[in-house]
Amino acid sequence: MKLENLARADLSIQQAREHPSPWMIVWIALKSHKGALVGAGVFSFIVLAVLVGPLFYTVDPQLTDYAVRNQGISWQHPLGTDNIGRDMLAQVLSGGRIALAVGFAAMLLSLFLGTVVGVIAGYYKRLDGPLMRLTDLFLAMPLLPLLLVIILLFRDALRDIFGLEFGIFILIVFVIGITSWMQTARIVRGETLAIKEREFVLAATSVGTSGLHIISTHILPNILSPIMVSATLGVASAIITESALSFLGLGFPSDFPTWGRLLYDGAPWIGIDSTNWLVRVFAPGIAISLTVLSVNYIGDALRDAIDPRVRNK
Repeated sequence: MKLENLARADLSIQQAREHPSPWMIVWIALKSHKGALVGAGVFSFIVLAVLVGPLFYTVDPQLTDYAVRNQGISWQHPLGTDNIGRDMLAQVLSGGRIALAVGFAAMLLSLFLGTVVGVIAGYYKRLDGPLMRLTDLFLAMPLLPLLLVIILLFRDALRDIFGLEFGIFILIVFVIGITSWMQTARIVRGETLAIKEREFVLAATSVGTSGLHIISTHILPNILSPIMVSATLGVASAIITESALSFLGLGFPSDFPTWGRLLYDGAPWIGIDSTNWLVRVFAPGIAISLTVLSVNYIGDALRDAIDPRVRNK
């Protein structure tokens, strides 16, 4: 009896190693990848700083004080002030909340569209061709001009309906989401094609189980790992895209602090004899870089963890 229990335990351990759960994959990725540990720590610090920091550093990022404009680093203003006296640290923290909100919201939209298209294309053979050609069409489009055109066409209408800030937020999330789902769709389609030939899916099909039930019960739980990787990389891509749009002046209003807008406002001061131009440029730039790098490190570790050739080394 003891030998039988030991054999079952060994079999369970072997199955867990060969087919780990999504949370086990996250743990494997973090503990075996030093860059992922550092990235997770840095990203956690950034998230806590931008979410909890304003509770302790209560300076209004919109408050202007011309008496202290263009000041350097000091105890009162740890990152100095801009040319109209606004506190740079308060603006960086506020911009971080916007960047994370846009990043996660756009990632969820992109992930939803990519997963739906990929699963349907992989499971239903008659829809595979049209959906993949649609994916190729989106991949062939020049994304930056497309983003600019969509924003210019719908910015005023959404601003009138939802308000200035929330309308721009919805538009940016929508634009980034509908232009970044294609890679996820291709990955999910490939995984779906492989899983639908497995024995448990063939058995479910043979007893008359509906396609929707098979997708929700058998296919989706088995493709969560590549979806998790796409999610991490999607957050980084969305933050970069939002920062680029704000830098070009097509994101949030000019008086609304975002990391891209802070870079745009600080760029003209490069080379000018100002006491804080270095901080004004590097503070939002480093915030963007650290956030994107940390998320990418986590995504790379997850990608290594789901690769059996790497995981079994």
